[in-house]
Amino acid sequence: MPHQAKFKRYIWELPVRWCHWVNVLSITLLAVTGFFIGTPVSFGNSASDFTMGWIRFVHFTAAYAFTVSLVSRVIWSLVGNKYAGWREFFPFATAAGREKMIKMLRYYMFVDKEVPETVGHNPLATTAYTALFAIYVLMILTGFSLYAEHAPGGSMHKMLGPVYSLFSNQGMRLAHHASMWFVFGFIINHIYSAWLMDIKEHGSEISSMFSGYKFTVKKEK
Repeated sequence: MPHQAKFKRYIWELPVRWCHWVNVLSITLLAVTGFFIGTPVSFGNSASDFTMGWIRFVHFTAAYAFTVSLVSRVIWSLVGNKYAGWREFFPFATAAGREKMIKMLRYYMFVDKEVPETVGHNPLATTAYTALFAIYVLMILTGFSLYAEHAPGGSMHKMLGPVYSLFSNQGMRLAHHASMWFVFGFIINHIYSAWLMDIKEHGSEISSMFSGYKFTVKKEK
């Protein structure tokens, strides 16, 4: 496949790429500041030292940016092109999708030597993205629930009432923190898989998240 003629196709629209890189930046900031919040440190002896206050401010700002990005991506899955559509995230719902998943799984398990070409999302990757989205939602709900505890009875606190019914305070902290480690595991696999597909398919997998264009064997229909 790498030696076949390739055609340039516009796959990832601008909103998809923006959401991707906003997520990258916000997750990085959330992870770094989150570790400091979990284990506060003092950077000075003065009572006016506000370093942890700024760290919390950055964390909360990144959390809002991440939430807006996630909501925007959900909206774009309803109005964007077919490669960004919500159906792409449930390949196991159709016979054709399940067949593509099996072919990709056979390649990952070294049964097949040639990687199946995927124009948009890798069917196995989208299944992982669906699970990742669920983790994102859990992180957002537990994070804002912890944040809302500063104002019991406030609008946000009332709106997130079901979360307080499901989790204790420590349970929310544990779920929030543990979810971050699942995200770390996904990131490692995501970078490796993108790099692997870029090398094997020669389709500009990585650069497509900057330009939006991939090179595929088949022409656009």
